[in-house]
Amino acid sequence: MSSSRRVVVTGMGLATPLGRGVEANWKSVLAGRTGIERHEREDSPEYLKFFGRVEGLERPENIPPKLAAQVRFLNRGAVLGFEAAREAVANSQIDLASVPVERRSLLLASGDLTKIGCEFMHPALKDAIKSGGKAADRLVLNKSLMNKVNPFFLLESISNNLFSFLSAALEFMGPNTSLASFSPCGAQALELACRKVGAGEADVALAVGCGCWITEVPMFEMEGLGILSRCKHGAASFRPLDRARDGFIPAEGGAAILVEDREGAIARGALILAEIKGNGNCMEPPGGKGLSVPSEISVNSIRAALEEGGASVGDLAFICPHASGTRKGDRSELSSMHKLFAAEGAAVPVCALKAYTGHMGAASDICEVILGIEAVNEGLVPGTLNFSAAESPFESMGISSSTTDARGKSFVSVSYGIIGQCSTVLVEGSAN
Repeated sequence: MSSSRRVVVTGMGLATPLGRGVEANWKSVLAGRTGIERHEREDSPEYLKFFGRVEGLERPENIPPKLAAQVRFLNRGAVLGFEAAREAVANSQIDLASVPVERRSLLLASGDLTKIGCEFMHPALKDAIKSGGKAADRLVLNKSLMNKVNPFFLLESISNNLFSFLSAALEFMGPNTSLASFSPCGAQALELACRKVGAGEADVALAVGCGCWITEVPMFEMEGLGILSRCKHGAASFRPLDRARDGFIPAEGGAAILVEDREGAIARGALILAEIKGNGNCMEPPGGKGLSVPSEISVNSIRAALEEGGASVGDLAFICPHASGTRKGDRSELSSMHKLFAAEGAAVPVCALKAYTGHMGAASDICEVILGIEAVNEGLVPGTLNFSAAESPFESMGISSSTTDARGKSFVSVSYGIIGQCSTVLVEGSAN
């Protein structure tokens, strides 16, 4: 980071379809397991029955009494983000009481779509339609609305649903920000967390990404955009970077990283997991019409992160691209990396991680940094699940379906969004 303070990672948390906790997730990645499964869903085509769901976590536990009544306001993504945030803080073993509340920064990234389909209205609408024949019975609708619809549905649908709850629960009262969009807002939240600590505006910062993309209406909308897999091979249909890819499979999840000043972390005897060395944010106009993707979306973003961190492509153990499994998106990223390798005369392994969990939106941005830290600290490059072969221009690139040994202890993780926004983080592991 280009600042007077070095920024290190001391806490990480995950709640994904692979399981609750960083350890459970990493073990599943090493075992080559996916959290994507087939789920029964009434009146949906077969390919919309495949997605990643977090099991066994309905509501947060052990909530401070003063906030217990507010738990009912949390939507699904918020519940998962809270679980991840709490694990990140706990695993850092930081004594928050020693950090003034105004020196604790919270950066929340929410790409949540839990309530976009207005599912809370369905029970009342069904009652009204059953009673009304061709038209809904308004009297029945009104009565059912009173009895069957959560009166707090509006609060559940707010994008920064988790922000006030989490800041109050953990008393992070410093320079806080809530971002509400899709990728790469999770990566941007992490960058902001690092900037706050690096600039001396905060001593600790918590970056949280959360989202739920698995309710019916969002899935139908994404399918309409042509970005979802048709799931012809079930859960194994999510094939990022593969020549047979046909889109992604969505999921829900939460991910969190706690960063702090390196000197402060050392002084308190913290276990330093990694150091954030650089970030790069760029916008590449697609050039065509509609929701297209530029031909080389991540070249400038990766270069910016490497330049800030004083590193080169040859220093990297691996690159973890966004790799959502779409035809144009993956090809754009592969072209970007191919150009980088040719320009610097170096090539490094490439691994894509979304097929393990499903695409969790903002949570995936941070989750992939966490899994990358676990990998580089063990000297490994994770395999790209379901990968078989690349398209002919990219056959020489280091993409493998199997976990391999890594050279070096740095990596970059890339995230991009629709219409050319791209964010990259450069991370150096610390195998303590």
